[in-house]
Amino acid sequence: MVRRQNGEKMDKPKVIVVCGPTASGKTALSIELAKKIDGEIISCDSMQIYKDMNIGTAKVTKSEMQGIKHYLVDFVSPDTRYSVADYKTDAEKAIENIISKGKIPIIVGGTGLYVDSLIYGIEYPEIKFDEEYRKKLEKESRKKEVKYDYKIFAINIDREKLYERINIRVDKMIENGLIEEVENLRRKYNHFPTAMQGLGYKEVVQYFQKELTIEEMIEKIKQESRRYAKRQLTWFRKNKQTIWIDGLANLEDNINIIEKELNK
Repeated sequence: MVRRQNGEKMDKPKVIVVCGPTASGKTALSIELAKKIDGEIISCDSMQIYKDMNIGTAKVTKSEMQGIKHYLVDFVSPDTRYSVADYKTDAEKAIENIISKGKIPIIVGGTGLYVDSLIYGIEYPEIKFDEEYRKKLEKESRKKEVKYDYKIFAINIDREKLYERINIRVDKMIENGLIEEVENLRRKYNHFPTAMQGLGYKEVVQYFQKELTIEEMIEKIKQESRRYAKRQLTWFRKNKQTIWIDGLANLEDNINIIEKELNK
């Protein structure tokens, strides 16, 4: 709870978080949800922030947005370093902007560090840190007062079906021109502090360097994407307040679950 100047208690503003593994259907669910509850979407994806990186990041397109305003997508140059701290600052500004318009903020994505920086108010330092240090930071941050009432939903999906979706997505990325996208990026920018470490991009670079054949590159992207999805699910399971929803269920059913929780 927060208090007005006269001491009267008032509810914290509600912020919805829709997270989950890659290819689980977060984009489709969040857009339908935003249309239903008059929300706007803040991306929580560490790769979709970058300009000119569209195919390999499965970046939401203008047509897919269906008129729903999206924040923190396609706004950072790939030759710029962008940190978790930068994201936290930018995301909280976007949350305030959306709330000021009387709309509901919906945080959407699969980058666990980004999610935790918001829901726990974690100030991640600009240093390399191991798993134990991360846990220590999270434990300390859980004692802090967070400004918003975060309602966290994670998409769970049958592992076999998820892996099938990932494989299909990677094939479509190749068909849609992922190799050409990476080639254009390398021509346009001189260096990539973090951007080219993204899934799909580093493997194409290995292909250019003749470390992988095209067949090996495609299979490696699929394999690494499946591993990443597994790590994402493990990460989101540690957040005890997370409400899990079925990624294979009807969109309307999942929206009803979210609305019910939102109205509690």
